[in-house]
Amino acid sequence: MIFSGQEYWSGLSCPPPEDLPNPGTEAMSLTSPALADNLREGAEQKVVFITGRVHPGETPSSFVCQGIIDFLISQHPIARVLREHLVFKIAPMLNPDGVYLGNYRCSLMGFDLNRHWLDPSPWAHPTLHGVKQLIIQMYNDPKTSLEFYIDIHAHSTMMNGFMYGNIFEDEERFQRQAVFPKLLCQNAEDFSYSSTSFNRDAVKAGTGRRFLGGLLDHTSYCYTLEVSFYSYTIGGTTAAVPYTEEAYMKLGRNVARTFLDYYRLNAMVEKVAIPMPRLRPGAEPEASGEMRPAGDTESLAYRRCSAADLINITV
Repeated sequence: MIFSGQEYWSGLSCPPPEDLPNPGTEAMSLTSPALADNLREGAEQKVVFITGRVHPGETPSSFVCQGIIDFLISQHPIARVLREHLVFKIAPMLNPDGVYLGNYRCSLMGFDLNRHWLDPSPWAHPTLHGVKQLIIQMYNDPKTSLEFYIDIHAHSTMMNGFMYGNIFEDEERFQRQAVFPKLLCQNAEDFSYSSTSFNRDAVKAGTGRRFLGGLLDHTSYCYTLEVSFYSYTIGGTTAAVPYTEEAYMKLGRNVARTFLDYYRLNAMVEKVAIPMPRLRPGAEPEASGEMRPAGDTESLAYRRCSAADLINITV
């Protein structure tokens, strides 16, 4: 028997919510123990919220996110300063069921989660619903300032790393939104500010960047960070340099470092010299300015902090 498309779909039934797997998503908070103690006592907190892998097939997103996490929990002097001033909340994988199933863009239920930020369902989009509720909870907390939201993606046709931002009627807010991408362009040779764009595309209304850009106040900045699946160019050359896992993670480290530059401009972090790890003989600074001894993957700059520096929560 041959069914029309309409007859086929009308004959399908959805299982009850209790019969659906609900893997949940992990969110972590990275900060210093001293700042964590102050927060428990009701002190004000500045939060940077980062999400990744909402589209399962965009695997570079995970490597960039891993680079951010590895740097923030390292003993690098810049990472120490960032932890002393900021709380980083990171949800590395918004679509774990889609990743597990090997989907390219959709979740287990067949939804593109990055089009459902406006009204996510706890049944159909549980991870998105949980993260959104957490963000709204922080937004409504008078002692919490959600400074940044960055959603990490991978792009199949563009080269380099670049960002999408929002358009605001407030010209000053619009200009200030361009500061972080410009600073990142100075820190990361593979990041292109010329490919960065700011828009109000109606098709993207349900994305995290667009929804949160409209929800949060003028002190918050929301971006989509894109990175090429394939390659990047350096310094205006046309030669394509293929991305590697290490290159993706290096971009993540440079994203984390850029927060220090941003908050120095805003005078939240004092403009004092930050002691850098001493280089061993034969070692050279990386192009990004990171001092990493050649062949030494467990150097001071990348040695991880103790568990006391991490506060894990589940959304």
